[in-house]
Amino acid sequence: MTSVETSAEKSAVTISRPVAVGADKSMRSPGVARSNIASSTEHPQGTKHWASKHKDYTVLQQHVLFWDRDQDGQIYPVDIYRGFRDLGFNIIFSILAAVIISIGVSYPTRLAHSYFPDPFFRIYVDSIHKAKHGSDSGVIDSEGRFVPQNFENLFAKYAKEDKSRSSLTLSELFLLMHGQRSVLDPFGWFASIFEFFTTWLLIQKDRKIQKEDLRKVYDGSLFWDIKAKRSNGTGWDKGFKFGRNGMWAIKSD
Repeated sequence: MTSVETSAEKSAVTISRPVAVGADKSMRSPGVARSNIASSTEHPQGTKHWASKHKDYTVLQQHVLFWDRDQDGQIYPVDIYRGFRDLGFNIIFSILAAVIISIGVSYPTRLAHSYFPDPFFRIYVDSIHKAKHGSDSGVIDSEGRFVPQNFENLFAKYAKEDKSRSSLTLSELFLLMHGQRSVLDPFGWFASIFEFFTTWLLIQKDRKIQKEDLRKVYDGSLFWDIKAKRSNGTGWDKGFKFGRNGMWAIKSD
C-alpha cells in the first residue's frame, strides 16, 4: 500500500507541524466527527459514563452544561459567574469571564430564536454551535461535533518538549494559537487567547497541561470533576495559583 505523504519539501510548515498518524489503529475513522463523544487514541470511547448520560447532546453542548445548572437550556451571566467560582477562580476573574462570554456568545446563539438581542444576555444551549468562532483549534466542527483526528493533530504539531506528545507547555499553547489563527479575524484571535489561557490557568500542573485533561475540558466532564473535588475537601491539585487571592489566579482551596 502506498504511504500517505503528510509533508512537502517546499513547504517548511508541513515539516515543522506534522499531523498525527496511526490514530486509526486505536479508533475507527478518526477523521469522522463524533456527535456526542470526545474520543482520543487513549480513550476511543470518550468519557464513558459522561458520554452515555449526555448522549442526546453534542460535545460542544456537553462542554457548556456545567453552566446550565437548572437544565432549562439557557445560561445567564450569573450562571457563568457561579460556574467559574465553583471552578476556583476568584471574584474579579469570574466577573470578567461572565461579561466577556455573555457579550461574545449570547447574540449568536440567540439568532436561532430571534433576530433581536436577548435583553438578559442569555446563552442558548440548543444553538451553541452558532457561537463557534474562527482561529480556534478545529477540534469542534461547525455543528458542535468532536473531530478526534484534529485533537490528535494538536499534540502532533505543537507538543515538542514532551516526547510522548501527551502534554503542552504555555509557550506551546501560544504556538498553537499562532498556528491556528485565521487572517483578519481579531475576534477569533481574542476568543482563542482567552479560552486557551483560561484553560491553562485551570488545568496546568508543572507548567504543562495534560492531553487527557484537555480532552475532558472539551466534553465538559472535567468541570464537574473539579467541582466535586473542591466540594468534598479533596481539592483540585492543578491550576495556577498566585498567592491566596491573586487578581488573575485561581482561588486557593
